[in-house]
Amino acid sequence: MKIIASTLAFALTGIAAFAADPKPAAPAAEKPSPIGYSDTPVIPGTQWKVHDIDRPRPNAVAPGEKPGAPPSDAIVIFDGTNTDALQAKEKDAKGKETGKIIPCPWPVDSGVMMISGGDCWTKQEFASCQLHLEWMSEPNTKGNSQKKGNAGVFFMDRYESQMLDCDNNPTYADGMTGGVYGQTPPLVNAVRPAGQWQVYDIIFTAPKLEGGKVVEPAYITTFVNGICVQNHTKIMGPTKHKQVTDYTGEFPEKAPIRIQDHKNDPPVRLRNVWIRPL
Repeated sequence: MKIIASTLAFALTGIAAFAADPKPAAPAAEKPSPIGYSDTPVIPGTQWKVHDIDRPRPNAVAPGEKPGAPPSDAIVIFDGTNTDALQAKEKDAKGKETGKIIPCPWPVDSGVMMISGGDCWTKQEFASCQLHLEWMSEPNTKGNSQKKGNAGVFFMDRYESQMLDCDNNPTYADGMTGGVYGQTPPLVNAVRPAGQWQVYDIIFTAPKLEGGKVVEPAYITTFVNGICVQNHTKIMGPTKHKQVTDYTGEFPEKAPIRIQDHKNDPPVRLRNVWIRPL
């Protein structure tokens, strides 16, 4: 009986203690993180403070739905339907330009554009930009070295990033795919075998001008099939064949992008070409 009384007394004491305890406090509301500051030092060379709350935020740009697809702010040059964004220059029977601008003559077949009929230029002019372009040469293309699967993209109609079938096709180093033609070879040979699509992603930085004269050269960063082959490489001047170059003369602020027809048999193919001005 004494044991039962002691147990009952202990239980009653516990119940009383539990009843006396206050209810657990509600969790404190989470404090929101600051979205910027106004009491931090100014970043050298800028008007903005570190983490400045008043610094304008970049606009949103929707990426393409799948890898390689144009983002929402891209200018589409070729989406597989037509060549309306390109144009050509008429030539006479002797191959000399007449000065007349004509529609792009390149045929389109099953969403693919054939580079055949002479060089073509974008109708719009560009300076610094991001270019995406996919191209393919046929495995049975005639010729070798620079006459096999050769094309090129000329930024501002002057600075060529080379396109060439470099799979088991020896040629000079500064004429390989991803090279700044006649100047700087690619860091590596990143091409796939002919008959497969090659992917170009290029950041071109236009030269800086003062009164039409170049005071800072152009630069290029190039990815071939996702592999970096030029890393902010200085372009020495307009690309040339078998000659050195410089920035002598006057240069424009903007110019069309040219895609070269190097008379391949069969022709080099293009698809999914778009540009983002920078």
